[in-house]
Amino acid sequence: MTQHADVPSDLLPTTVREFFAAHVVRDADTASSFLTQDAVVVDQGETFRGRQKAHAFLRDAGSEFEYTTEQIGARRVDDAHWVVTVRLEGTFPGGVAELDYRFTLRDDLVAELVIANHEA
Repeated sequence: MTQHADVPSDLLPTTVREFFAAHVVRDADTASSFLTQDAVVVDQGETFRGRQKAHAFLRDAGSEFEYTTEQIGARRVDDAHWVVTVRLEGTFPGGVAELDYRFTLRDDLVAELVIANHEA
């Protein structure tokens, strides 16, 4: 059964919370430690397969800009799927963006992460 219930951040799975905390402070080494070896990360239609390529993406993504990240929502889809919605504000084109980080978990690690524009 699929649920789309909003949840407080502290009720997100530890893996999601800790990955996201590392990602927000741009700690790609720690964030990558929460990925499976065969993890898939998709951002703006570009796909990065495997922990090593995902690590490079996490390390380099947005590095040319200054921005802040604020979590504005989170929800459980089912036991393996979680969505964290964030608001970015910074020096990138447009200056403001709301994104959904869609996590798929396997064995307490992130098997897939899709970063996409927030679906209202």
